[in-house]
Amino acid sequence: MKVTEVVLRHMKMRMKAPFTTSFGTFRDKEFLLLEAKDEYGRSGWGESVAFHSPWYNEETLKTNWHMLEDFIIPDLLHKEISHPYEVTETLSYIKKNNMAKSAFEGAFWDLYAKQEGIPLAKALGGTAKEIEVGISIGIQDTVEDLLKLIDEHVNESYKRIKVKIKPGWDVEVMREVRKHFPDIQLMADANSAYTLEDTQLLKQLDEFDLMMIEQPLASDDIIDHATLQRELKTPVCLDESIHSYEDARKAIDLGSCKIINIKIGRVGGLTESKKIHDLCLEREIPVWCGGMLESGIGRAHNIALTALSNFVMPGDTAASSRYWEKDLIEPEVTVDNGMISIPEEPGIGYEPCLETIKDYTVFEKTYS
Repeated sequence: MKVTEVVLRHMKMRMKAPFTTSFGTFRDKEFLLLEAKDEYGRSGWGESVAFHSPWYNEETLKTNWHMLEDFIIPDLLHKEISHPYEVTETLSYIKKNNMAKSAFEGAFWDLYAKQEGIPLAKALGGTAKEIEVGISIGIQDTVEDLLKLIDEHVNESYKRIKVKIKPGWDVEVMREVRKHFPDIQLMADANSAYTLEDTQLLKQLDEFDLMMIEQPLASDDIIDHATLQRELKTPVCLDESIHSYEDARKAIDLGSCKIINIKIGRVGGLTESKKIHDLCLEREIPVWCGGMLESGIGRAHNIALTALSNFVMPGDTAASSRYWEKDLIEPEVTVDNGMISIPEEPGIGYEPCLETIKDYTVFEKTYS
């Protein structure tokens, strides 16, 4: 199979409500959407989850455009490729830039599954028919606002609540949450806001029976996380620290975490995500799929990946209506009693709405 044309689009979508973490507040989500067309006129779709600023990691929308335009698209356009694994092999010479790689690789996985006439989930080896869904709640203006939001989402039957924390918005906030919601599955996400000097503070979170604390320490660290995990009863989950199979292997060997969050863009695509999943399954480390405020295109890839057997914890793949007035896909992602059904149609299983995509496009360029 050959990709004979690529359309790269700079997208901008207004969120229904601002989303705040320890490293910034988002009101608009800007991202890249990649459409790869094969010689038979089929389209595969991928999404770059890089933000417009290097808050989460070193990648940005502009650096991703540069990598795609000047390296990735020229390397893969008109190249005969029999399986998506070859995309990863072809791009292996490029250091990091995982989100840029993932955008093209995801589009090719979608094309491959459509060529085979099977759902993307099945192409990856997934067997689940439906997946549990959690929800991520950003830092709010007041604790009362947070409690109100949690109550809304609990009533919507989401299976797990993730609360963003940062210094000054942590122990007392979680204490209030647990007091009002004693039985929910609850976790905290720190987005690297703490250091080992905060160990005694973080140990206070043990009293709240959390599923995990996600990425409490530096984004490039696995050593100090091992030290911290030995001090905590609460499982540490690594997110930003894991960029590859090798990162995951080393973190597990060191005892740096008991859970791993797999984000497709962060690790460079579905192929590497599957490798990390298989490693964690072998080592009895549970995994779940994190979100990056994706549109429906990226969300569809997350749903397909989560069909793999070791995704045993609810991910961040909430309904489209959680973030967008109108998503890019038809039908939109919906949640029924805390569950999302895995699409049975070939490829990502959702149909991109070209009219809506056009409405949200800031700039586009075609490569052929």
